[in-house]
Amino acid sequence: MRVNSENYTVTKTAKAIIVDPKLCKGCHICISVCPHGVLKKSEVVDNRGFFLPKIVDIEACKLCKLCELECPDFAISVAEIED
Repeated sequence: MRVNSENYTVTKTAKAIIVDPKLCKGCHICISVCPHGVLKKSEVVDNRGFFLPKIVDIEACKLCKLCELECPDFAISVAEIED
């Protein structure tokens, strides 16, 4: 089957991973469950004394949302944003 470019729309998408510093307690479950190495422990301590996760490779994210699903504090969310 051949698809004519006039018959479909191309949509650009971007990925977003948001860690809420008010909810995150630095347990790093999100880091351990990510199969793609997207998250890493920050070297900077927050004002509560926690090493929060940081995004090190957003392009490696496959939007599986394991980090979001396993977070016991609902502190991380993963989204696909369409332009």
